[in-house]
Amino acid sequence: MLEIKNRSSGETLAVVDADTLANVDWREMSLSGADLSDMDLSGARLDFSDLVDADLSGANLQGAVLCGAHLEGANLSGANLSRARIGGNTRSNAATLEGANLSGTDLSSADLRFAIVSQANLTGATLTNADLCNADMHNSNLSGATAHHALLIDTNLREADLSNAVFRDCHLNGAILTKANLSGMTLESDHEGDFSAMNLANLDGANMTRVHMHNVSATDCDMRRVNLTDADISNAVLSGTIMRNANVTNANFEGVELATVTMDFSNFSQALNAEIPDYKRNLR
Repeated sequence: MLEIKNRSSGETLAVVDADTLANVDWREMSLSGADLSDMDLSGARLDFSDLVDADLSGANLQGAVLCGAHLEGANLSGANLSRARIGGNTRSNAATLEGANLSGTDLSSADLRFAIVSQANLTGATLTNADLCNADMHNSNLSGATAHHALLIDTNLREADLSNAVFRDCHLNGAILTKANLSGMTLESDHEGDFSAMNLANLDGANMTRVHMHNVSATDCDMRRVNLTDADISNAVLSGTIMRNANVTNANFEGVELATVTMDFSNFSQALNAEIPDYKRNLR
């Protein structure tokens, strides 16, 4: 028998006549502040449950369903959420994890569509093959996070910290990255011929110092006022991108076609290997 208690008050919140919580059906349960640390909740149904401030650190939530659940302020550090269903087709069917601790969490192949994961801690999290389309992750900390083949289409990453994150072969088309910190971030592909895509992304005012964007497709992006100091942009596709007032000091533009790039008030004389069309040389 398992007795689940509130981690602060010691109040009993649920009693389960079993030695595991795997596949438990706790839909719409009130489990605010519950101590579920290191528990096996694989395959659990937690749809629309109240897990605000719950301790789920180290828990096994592999394949669990958390659609519509409230996890504001919850501790999910080191938890296994691989293949978990956290998001949904609409915002109303997706979970809320505002301010949650997801550091070191395994979110590989998880569904986070439309989920609210704002102001959350995802440092060192694994997001490989995760679907984060339309998720709200503004002001979240994803420094050192790893994502391969993840979908972040139309994801809100405004003012997020993505420093030193590794997002290879990912799709960030239409993502909002205004004033985000992408310093030292890796976006290039692992495999020759493959590429990450961030077409139509809004990167206005982003810190992209030392970013690795070799062979990345970034067409029609808003890159006004970005800081690309020491960045590797070699062989990237930037057609139609606006780079007005960008800092391109020591940025490597080898193999980049700049004919359709708006580069007013950006000092490309400080860039490396930039082949500037003759009719644009007065913009240096």
